[in-house]
Amino acid sequence: MQSTPARRPGELVFAVAVLLFSLAAFWQAYEISGFDGLTEPGVFPMLATGTMIVAALFILSDTARRRPDADTQAVTRRFFVDILPIRHMVLIGLVLAYLLLLPMLGFIVSSALFLLAAFQYLWRRHVLVTVLLSAGALAAVYVIFRIVFQVVLPEGSLMRGLV
Repeated sequence: MQSTPARRPGELVFAVAVLLFSLAAFWQAYEISGFDGLTEPGVFPMLATGTMIVAALFILSDTARRRPDADTQAVTRRFFVDILPIRHMVLIGLVLAYLLLLPMLGFIVSSALFLLAAFQYLWRRHVLVTVLLSAGALAAVYVIFRIVFQVVLPEGSLMRGLV
C-alpha cells in the first residue's frame, strides 16, 4: 500500500489562493446579472466559477490532509529553488514595472520596453535580434488588436501630447 506523498512547499498556500481566486471570480460572475434566470448572461460564468470552487475545495481538502515535510530548511530551500527561483522573481518584477508604466507611457512604449527587457533577460541573444523580435511581436499585436479588432489601446498620460 502506498502512503500519500508529503505536501510540497507552497502547495497549501497555492490551494488557498486558488480557492480565493475562484470565489472572487464567482462574485464577479454574479455581478454580471445575478441569478434571475437560466438565460441571463451571468449564468455560464457562474457555472464555470462554481465548478472552479468545487474543484478548489477538493484540492484544498486533499492538500490539507497531507503531512508537511519535516525539514524546515529543506522546505524553504526547495521553495526558492523549485517554485520561486530568481528567474521568476525577475519576471514578476518586470510585469509589475509594466503595470506601473502602462498608464504613464501607454501601451506601445511600455509593451516595447517590457518585451525588450524580458526577451533580453530570458533569451540572452544579441541586442539587435532582441529589438527586432520585440518590434515584430509588438507590430503583430498592434495590427491584430488595433487595426483588425479596433480595440482602443491605452495612450498614457506622458504620451498624450506627442501622438
